[in-house]
Amino acid sequence: MPISQSGSFFSKRPWLISLLCIVILSVWLGLGVLKAEETQPSAPSDTAAPLARVVFQTFHAQQVEKKIDLYGRTAPDRTAKLGAEIAGKIIKLNVRKGDSVKAGQSIAQIDLGDLQIRLERAQAMLNVRQQEFNASKSLKSKGLQGEVAYSTAAANLTEAKAMVSAAKLALRNTSVKAPFSGIVDHLYIELGDFVSVGDPVATLIDLDTLIIEADVSERHIQQLVTSQPSQIRFISGDEVTGKLRYISRVSSESTNTFPIEIEVPNPNQRIPAGVSAEVELALDEQLAIKITPAMLALDESGNLGVKTLQENRVAFIPIKLVKAEQDGVWLTGLGEQVDIIVLGQGFVRDGDNVEAISVEQANQIAQQQDQ
Repeated sequence: MPISQSGSFFSKRPWLISLLCIVILSVWLGLGVLKAEETQPSAPSDTAAPLARVVFQTFHAQQVEKKIDLYGRTAPDRTAKLGAEIAGKIIKLNVRKGDSVKAGQSIAQIDLGDLQIRLERAQAMLNVRQQEFNASKSLKSKGLQGEVAYSTAAANLTEAKAMVSAAKLALRNTSVKAPFSGIVDHLYIELGDFVSVGDPVATLIDLDTLIIEADVSERHIQQLVTSQPSQIRFISGDEVTGKLRYISRVSSESTNTFPIEIEVPNPNQRIPAGVSAEVELALDEQLAIKITPAMLALDESGNLGVKTLQENRVAFIPIKLVKAEQDGVWLTGLGEQVDIIVLGQGFVRDGDNVEAISVEQANQIAQQQDQ
């Protein structure tokens, strides 16, 4: 094709010139990339990353009592709601609300009415029936009295004795007495009130011994036994030793917990009923080690545990808490001896190989650097 015709051909089709330039430029760039790949040195594949350095401490397990903490309230050892056993008017009040009373002390006096006269009549009738019985018995021994008449005399004598006993009991019931030594917590009557049989008169509580009422979960109830000691800490800060005296065998339907009672001495009735208290009960003994909270760590799933050292390899072990104290926590499930990473545990993960030194070695290195 002549040059003039070629120029005319391309002038009529300028897009062919652009396309040709693009193809030539693409080929040139491709050749440059291939050359760069051939001349680029390959990176070494066998270079190992440096191992992380950690400090570990060896712990030895010891026998520790697993304990549970409960919250309860104090209650009286005994509570009695006294009522009237005979109808009548209150003619005397011997105590006031809050007074201390002794066992058998009179709290209130009910009007005797005609009870004294009833007693005298019953006693007179008893004398008559006794004489009739004696005469009947004498005649019967001589063969002059029949069996029916003798039995009737004996029945009349028994009835007369019962009437005397009933009259004496009614007289005794006119005095409302304390069944045990305690404190009059409430008085339901006033001087001049009329009471019927069964009407409340007073409430008596015994505070010489206090009862701590608490609830135990179903997970721990089978590990408790009666008479085992417990530590009680009152809201005032006082601490005493109590004794577990009652364990319910039926759980509460609403909370699924078991009520328990712990008795504690209360000299001079110093601690009132209804005071909040913390109860510490021992469950059993387990092998455990004590660490500080700073040694705890989290795994990738967010579980709390400790990072131990096993042949220079990190092993994460979730914690099993026995008890917590102010200066540390007791953990079980770590065996009789364990190496725990105490420095650098935040930079290593479970399964990592590490360069480890003991706390003693770390202290020696620090001392040498100071010198």
